[in-house]
Amino acid sequence: MSPYSEVMEKTKQHSLSVDSTAAKKRLDAFLAAEVEKISRSQWKTLIEKGLVQLNGAAVKPNAKLKSGDEISWTIPNRAPLTAIPEDLPLQILYEDESVIVLNKAPGMVVHPAVGNPSGTMLHGLLFHDPVFLALERAGIVHRLDKDTSGVIVVAKSEKAIRELQRQFKARETEKEYLALVWGEPPKSGRIETLLGRHPVHRKKQAVLKEDGRDAITNFQCLEQFPACALMQVKIETGRTHQIRVHMQHIRHPIVGDTVYGRSHKGRLPEEPGRQMLHAAKLSFTHPETGKRLSFEAPLFEDMSSLLERLRNH
Repeated sequence: MSPYSEVMEKTKQHSLSVDSTAAKKRLDAFLAAEVEKISRSQWKTLIEKGLVQLNGAAVKPNAKLKSGDEISWTIPNRAPLTAIPEDLPLQILYEDESVIVLNKAPGMVVHPAVGNPSGTMLHGLLFHDPVFLALERAGIVHRLDKDTSGVIVVAKSEKAIRELQRQFKARETEKEYLALVWGEPPKSGRIETLLGRHPVHRKKQAVLKEDGRDAITNFQCLEQFPACALMQVKIETGRTHQIRVHMQHIRHPIVGDTVYGRSHKGRLPEEPGRQMLHAAKLSFTHPETGKRLSFEAPLFEDMSSLLERLRNH
């Protein structure tokens, strides 16, 4: 590892002097060679954004170096430097210069965390477009659980990050899910509770009587099967595990949810390998144009196959 890699992991502002061996090299090529965790194309993006300066001035990526030159750069509070871009399959529903909308596959973690240091959606975004390198959390403004599939929007600029974060906080976005739940739930309903960390099982969330955050879920039963039902779920808030906890709260946990539900082996034509929860639709206002956009994400094979078998069972 280059010594500059270690420096970059510990600080946000960095600098180095150019010696005679680097004379006449391109700025982007030199930095890519010195800092192993950032590729040449990613350096190009940082330089073009004005985050890299040569002798105190902004320059182009192809600027030629001279002995004694001083290079300084700033790495924004963004995706972890340990997140090396990975060529991962991303199902893109829409993309422009401000946002990218994906249909996240089940089993894919959105952001690196303990136990999932690689193979996340963030790693795939960094490979897809170096612009994400210079953005806080690679532009990720909301998340889906690892085993929840469906539509998710990611910002591609600082302005888009701020505006989408504002919309999510102000509850101006619309989020609609499809969920298979156990039993025979009410035809429709509204769940409004406080939600927070479980008082005993600290990795779980729970409905609380006090000291929680408000959580609102609306649901409608679309199809009833002998052992389970297909529900349309719309959330007004976006708390961690909200739908899963609320479905457990009304005693109709999500099929396949091993954390907030229990196994019902033999009651379905096939055993689900994950919770049957899919973010089917997301609506938001475009951060640049102000146009209202709505995206629908098709079901993945595991959930669509189970639904088809339930209908034909």
